[in-house]
Amino acid sequence: MPNSREFSYRTRLHNLDRLENEEFDFLIIGGGITGAGVAWDASSRGYKVALIEKEDYAHGTSSRSSKLVHGGLRYLENYEFSLVFESLSERAYLMKACPHLVRPLPFYMPVYEHGPHSSYLLSAGMWLYDVLSLFRAPGLHQRLSAGATLRTIPGVKKEGLVCSFKYFDASMWDDALVIDVLNKAQSLGACITSRTKAVKSKMNDQNQITEMVVRDELTGKDRTVKFKKLIVCAGVWTDEVGKMLAPDTSPSPWHNWLAPSRGLHLVFDWKSLPVPGAVTMQIEDGRIAFVIPRHDYGQGITIVGTTDGPCTLPPDQIENETKAIADDRAYLIQLLAQYFPRLNLTEKDILNHYIGIRPLVNPHRNEKAGGKEDLQKVSREHTIDHGPGGSVVVAGGKYTTFRRMAEEIVHFALTKNPGVHFEYHESNTEDVLFTPAIASEIMRAREIARAKGYAIPEKLFERYGSDALIIYEIYLNDCDQKSEDPDGFPCLEAQFRYAVRYQMVLTVDDFVRRRQPLYLCRQDHGEPWWPKLQKALEQELTR
Repeated sequence: MPNSREFSYRTRLHNLDRLENEEFDFLIIGGGITGAGVAWDASSRGYKVALIEKEDYAHGTSSRSSKLVHGGLRYLENYEFSLVFESLSERAYLMKACPHLVRPLPFYMPVYEHGPHSSYLLSAGMWLYDVLSLFRAPGLHQRLSAGATLRTIPGVKKEGLVCSFKYFDASMWDDALVIDVLNKAQSLGACITSRTKAVKSKMNDQNQITEMVVRDELTGKDRTVKFKKLIVCAGVWTDEVGKMLAPDTSPSPWHNWLAPSRGLHLVFDWKSLPVPGAVTMQIEDGRIAFVIPRHDYGQGITIVGTTDGPCTLPPDQIENETKAIADDRAYLIQLLAQYFPRLNLTEKDILNHYIGIRPLVNPHRNEKAGGKEDLQKVSREHTIDHGPGGSVVVAGGKYTTFRRMAEEIVHFALTKNPGVHFEYHESNTEDVLFTPAIASEIMRAREIARAKGYAIPEKLFERYGSDALIIYEIYLNDCDQKSEDPDGFPCLEAQFRYAVRYQMVLTVDDFVRRRQPLYLCRQDHGEPWWPKLQKALEQELTR
């Protein structure tokens, strides 16, 4: 069976001691997909890595995306062919490496008279998309007639419909992918802790930050971590970290590095918005929004988004922007009424919403600080720059290309680091498979289940691969089997106990929001099951 190495509260306690007693090549601040990718890449090269996250992993933007892995069809309009090619290559890799988390998803793009793009232009773009993918998508694009489109997509607007195009990208479990990547880094020796906040930096004689005081947010205890190079992957909290690293510099580009953008998604029961695949809604100003079915999320939901607006409050207070949220909800409902007029969707049909913040770089940050623009733009999607005390600071990024981006970040840290010498080692993440997703391991788990007479729900195999066997045995040995599970969440208590042992879940909230979408899929947020999970947590913490 796969070696599901423990990644639990005990692991965290052990790693907190390691932070204090060992010296590291790299300290990474941030436990989203970027920090996780950097930890994996640097560890794969043989470097000694520590990563700290002040909340739970994927607490910020990394759990609040559109949950898509895609090549960026819209970038073809800007002739960004290399970016699209790279994204499509990484899409192919992720579908192969972790098919339990990244799955092919058909997309439909309806084309209307007087729309922003003609069917001829879109046809050319679709062919180019297929070519750049090296024909590794599950299928070539297709042009559907207006009649075929109406038969395929229930409720789609009929008036002015010319045709539609069907093509393929992929859906993903964004927060779960972060956990699996962190597990990869952990298995390579990385020291990873959540709820551990960087509070004060210390410089050596060469004005390089080589020590950090970090605080255990659960106990309040401070520790000092020693390292050679600091890499900041704090996402929307980059400015907060910048103020901690450079508190005496005013004005400073590290205090206003970002110009964050707010994006809201709506969540519906799939039966209210029963699309057969993701539907692309083209907006007159050139933006797009998606209608995305997720049959693998609970009872089946449809996600609609996203909006794009300025973020005027700190990330932890974004839900207080009540007027902006109400406006965004109304905007998406209006857009749905335009594309799906016969479905008559209203605010009452919304199960939930969630807000993500994109950590976009402020293009005028150095001007405000009296400096000039000198950023190193690695691509349109992300930026890598030198920060205070010789640190490396990263902002932006695209989920699809997180692995390649991490490779670039570590390369930057190794080769553009005055005052620190590293022996250079190549990255070793390319073509690595995630063990629970290996076909032979899944087959072996199914054979063992059959031999033992286990009736393992298929949904567990779909989500966890071969680790479904581990979860089912937890269900048989440690759980109340008479308790009813919420629709779409079989063996819920067993999934929770597995997450405590192997996904470093420390609270019920960690699980219902970021390991399983129980909070997202139900209007009651799964609250009737929280006491049961809390009881299981207390038992797990005393094992």
